[in-house]
Amino acid sequence: MSGINLKCLLLNLVILLFSLSVFSQKDAEKEKSHIAAKPLYRDPVFDGAADPTIIWNNKEKKWFMFYTNRRAKDTTAKGITWVHGTRIGVAESTDGANWKYRDTCNINYKIKDVTHWAPDVIQYKNLCHMYLTIVPGIFNDWYHPRTIIHLTSKNLIDWKFESQLKLASDRCIDASVFKLPNGSWRMFYNNENDGKSIYCADSKDLYNWVDRGKKIVKDRGEGPKVFQWKGKNWMISDSWRGLNVYSSDDFLNWKRQEKNILQIPGTGEDDKVIGGHPDVIVNNDRAYIFYFAHPGRTPENKGIDSYETKRSSIQVAELEYINGEIVCNRDRSVYINLKH
Repeated sequence: MSGINLKCLLLNLVILLFSLSVFSQKDAEKEKSHIAAKPLYRDPVFDGAADPTIIWNNKEKKWFMFYTNRRAKDTTAKGITWVHGTRIGVAESTDGANWKYRDTCNINYKIKDVTHWAPDVIQYKNLCHMYLTIVPGIFNDWYHPRTIIHLTSKNLIDWKFESQLKLASDRCIDASVFKLPNGSWRMFYNNENDGKSIYCADSKDLYNWVDRGKKIVKDRGEGPKVFQWKGKNWMISDSWRGLNVYSSDDFLNWKRQEKNILQIPGTGEDDKVIGGHPDVIVNNDRAYIFYFAHPGRTPENKGIDSYETKRSSIQVAELEYINGEIVCNRDRSVYINLKH
């Protein structure tokens, strides 16, 4: 055997061993993971879980899911009153694949028939912060004031009221807070009074906020979620036609990618409709999107107002980064074992 052939043989052997090592590592990682339930979670009280946000509870060594809860099971609720009048629900998990109901949040903000929507929860310097949408009552239309309030907690269950934020209008919802590279904080939110476009406010300390007073995303959409992944800055928002995906270099100018995700219905249980208002968890460089779906809102049920069209389920899918864009195959089994 010539020296050249021997070198080629050795090189191919090294490549083969490396490939086997990579595959074995992936197999080992998959072996330690669990296949996420489908649906991932349903609220046992009202069956109206939506708008999830996920955070690690360091004291209890569990993942907590906070979510808007709507009264899908309430047969006495007229019109759209069923989306009002509930507190934020909490579910818990050790791995992100299996969730169980824990409680509702004890929020120290007293208004008769208060409605809690769309929590965003972050942890900073051993204190947890929630930015919560408040609707001051139970209403049968969409045109009443909403505000975003700031709460703090040491245990993720009991929450102390800190302030009501002064933002661009009296109808602002769906806060998403992100720490910028310079160490300050930016809140992205939906200004319903300006075509349901995305605005933002800035803070140096999470307590005092200065609104920028202008839209940064003109498209109609709710529930903006900002995160970093694959060396890029991303925003995903709910446009009721699946989820819009944007990227940005400066967190102010956002470029929308051509295709939405979770727009095409899936085939799994409770997942045969569009996905809505998500959270994204980046864990070990893998990105998981937690979203909700109204499984009964299929074309054949259009116009029907019933428990089946009201109820909602939380789902999870894994995001992929292909050719500079985010894609999502919601029908693929999700192997997940969130680490902290």
